[in-house]
Amino acid sequence: MTTSAVDSIWNLVADTASRYSSDTIVILGKGPSADAVHSRVFRNAVVIGINDAERIHPADITLFHEDWVPDSLQDDGFRAQAYVTSQDVEIPGRTVIRLPFYPIANDAEDEMLLRFQDRHEIALEEVKFLTALEIARMFADHRGRTQTVYMVGFDFTPDSGSARAATTEYAPKLTTGRRAGVELQEYVLRNALYALEGTNVEVHHVGAQSYSSVSTEELNSRYRVSVQEKDDDAAAELDLPTVEVTAEITTNHFGDRDRLETLVRAAHDAGADWVKVQKREVDTFYTPEQLAKPYRSPFGTTFGDYRRQLELSRDDFRFLDELCRDLGIGWFASVLDRPSFEFMMELDVPLIKLPSTISEKRDYLEFVAENYTGSLVLSTGMTDQSYERWVLDTFQQVEKLYLLHCNSAYPTPDEHTNIGVVRHYAQLAEEHPHIVPGYSSHDFGWMASALAVAAGAQMVEKHVKLGNTEWAHFDAVAVDLMTDEFKEYVDAVRRAQLHVGSTEKRVTPSEHHKY
Repeated sequence: MTTSAVDSIWNLVADTASRYSSDTIVILGKGPSADAVHSRVFRNAVVIGINDAERIHPADITLFHEDWVPDSLQDDGFRAQAYVTSQDVEIPGRTVIRLPFYPIANDAEDEMLLRFQDRHEIALEEVKFLTALEIARMFADHRGRTQTVYMVGFDFTPDSGSARAATTEYAPKLTTGRRAGVELQEYVLRNALYALEGTNVEVHHVGAQSYSSVSTEELNSRYRVSVQEKDDDAAAELDLPTVEVTAEITTNHFGDRDRLETLVRAAHDAGADWVKVQKREVDTFYTPEQLAKPYRSPFGTTFGDYRRQLELSRDDFRFLDELCRDLGIGWFASVLDRPSFEFMMELDVPLIKLPSTISEKRDYLEFVAENYTGSLVLSTGMTDQSYERWVLDTFQQVEKLYLLHCNSAYPTPDEHTNIGVVRHYAQLAEEHPHIVPGYSSHDFGWMASALAVAAGAQMVEKHVKLGNTEWAHFDAVAVDLMTDEFKEYVDAVRRAQLHVGSTEKRVTPSEHHKY
C-alpha cells in the first residue's frame, strides 16, 4: 500500500464526511433483506456499497474487484460518488482510487483478519466488507468519535438470490466454489464483529442471524417518521380524505440524475405524495436575446447555458418514472409550452401542471384544453377572477382540475397569501365536482399551508431544494431537504387535516359528561 493511496483514501473519507452531519454509516450488500430496509434509513448516512449494490441505493463509495461490476453499473449509470477498486478503469466524472487486491487463499483467512486488526495496511480484500469496515474506522478516526455502522444486505443465504434492485445479467452464477466462499465470508464477519468490540465503530449486523443485533423491522422503526405515520393512521380511522402533498423540485436537480434521485428519495422519506419537475423547450421558450444574456453558473457564462443544463432528457424522465414507481410516490411536471406538452403526452403521464408563469399564453392553454382529458393541476398566481372564469369555461373536459391558489412573489409576504381564496375554490368545487381546491406555497414555513387545509385545500405544494445554491433561480424560497424542514411541513399539513376533521357535529369517543 503506497502512501499516496493511503492519502487518497483519507482525503476521500474527509471529503465525504464533510457532506454529512450524522455519525451513521451503512455498508450495503446485495442480500435479499436489503429489500426490506426503508430508504429513509440511508438518509444522511454515508453509504459504502459492495460490488453493484449501489443499484439498490446510491452509494458514496463503492468497492469492487470483479470485471463484471462496471459492466453491470453502466446499465443504470454510475450511482456512487467514488470507486475503490483494484481494476485499471476510468469512470467519467467519478473519483477512482486503486488498491492492491488480496484474494482468499487456502487457509489464509487468519492472515486476512490479522491485516484487518493490524491497521498498518489497507487493501481491497476479497471479503470486501472488511475493507468497508476499515474505511468506516477511518471515518471514526477523522471525526474523532464513535460511528454507528449498519451492515445491510449481508444474509449469507446464496440460494435466496440478491435484492430485487441489484439483479443483473452480469452477476456470476452460484457455483460450488462461490457457495463455499459465501460461507467463509460469514465466518470472517463473525470474527470481525468480535474484533471490533470496544473500538471506535459500533457495528450492527442487520438481519435474522444469531449474531444480528438489529432486525430489518427494528432498523426501520428507528427511522420511522412517527408523527406522520400516526397522523396517517388517525386520518384513515376517521375516514378523512388525504391531503396530497407535492414536493416542488422545479429545476433544483440541475440536470444531475444523482441529485434528482436524492431529492425524490428525501421527499418520499418526508412523506410527500408527489414530486414535481418542469419541462420547457429552452430555445423556443426564451428569445435569443434572453438566452444570450450574461449569467454566471457552473454551466457557462450565459442564461442559455444555464437553462439548457436544467432540462431533463427523455431517459431522465424514464428514470424518474421508474424511481417513483419503485418508491411508491407520484410525479408530474409543469409543462410550459406546446413541444413539452406533446413530449409529455408521448410519455403517457397521469397528471400535468400548467403553472402561473404561462397564464397569459392563452393560445397554448387553449391547445391543452382541446387535446387533453386527463387530470390537470393549474395554479393561479398573477391572475384575478376574470382568469378564473376563463379557466372554468375552457377546461371543462379534464378528468380533475386541481385549482391551486398561489401568490407568485418569491417569497410571498404573509399579508398577501390570501388563504380565503382557497375557501372560495372549495365552494367552486361544490358546484363543479371535477375541481380539487389547493394551495401552492411560496411563503415561508407551514402556517399558510395548514390554514389552506382548514379552508378546504386537498393539495398543497412546497418548493424544495438540496442545500443552498447562490446561482439558482428562486432557491431562497425552497425548503432544504438536507434538514428536517420539509418533514416538519408535511407533519404540520397532516396535523391540520386532523384538526379540521369532519363537518358532521357528533359526540367523539374522547368526550364524556362530568356531571
